[in-house]
Amino acid sequence: MAKLTLTTFLSLDGVMQAPGGPDEDRSGGFEYGGWTVPFADEGMMQFINELFGRSAAFLLGRRTYDIFAAYWPKVTAPDHLVASRLNALPKYVVSTTLDSPMWHDTTVISTDVAEEIARLKERTEGGELQIHGSGALARSLMAHGLIDEYNLLVYPVVLGRGARLFPEGGQPTAFERTEARETPSGISIHTYRPAGPARFGSFPLDA
Repeated sequence: MAKLTLTTFLSLDGVMQAPGGPDEDRSGGFEYGGWTVPFADEGMMQFINELFGRSAAFLLGRRTYDIFAAYWPKVTAPDHLVASRLNALPKYVVSTTLDSPMWHDTTVISTDVAEEIARLKERTEGGELQIHGSGALARSLMAHGLIDEYNLLVYPVVLGRGARLFPEGGQPTAFERTEARETPSGISIHTYRPAGPARFGSFPLDA
């Protein structure tokens, strides 16, 4: 059984929309695409390479899949770990409109998404089943408790608007941090595992 992991880039105010380029996702009038680019450094790439080295398959939402499929098949250098993994390993895309995916080894999941992904976790072996970005898909799977681990790369920038990973009205959940590091440009990388329902209390007043 594979661990289902989510990796995403976040601003300090929790925005995850269009991290990689101006035209990546302009939905809702978002104008700040490409906000991660000024902070890219060796520390970030080291983490990404470690992450992709653990991959066994990929699970993507339709928008992220289209972005990846338009770029990564063109990267053919055999020593490029990210490209070689994405191009060679199984890819699963959640979509009700994609009929004939052109990217090698792609399977479309269009119905009973939570049940299908639970079964996919059971039969995937040899590494992680990885979600990258794919905010709408991630929020749906959070609601079903299917994500086992979160890799959050937090960038030192505030955007003020844009789609966020954790939705208003989501289930209050506690997390255990299992790893943390910081890159030279100030990216804070945190790995968390869900640890049950959030707990609440109050501080006692001094006598």
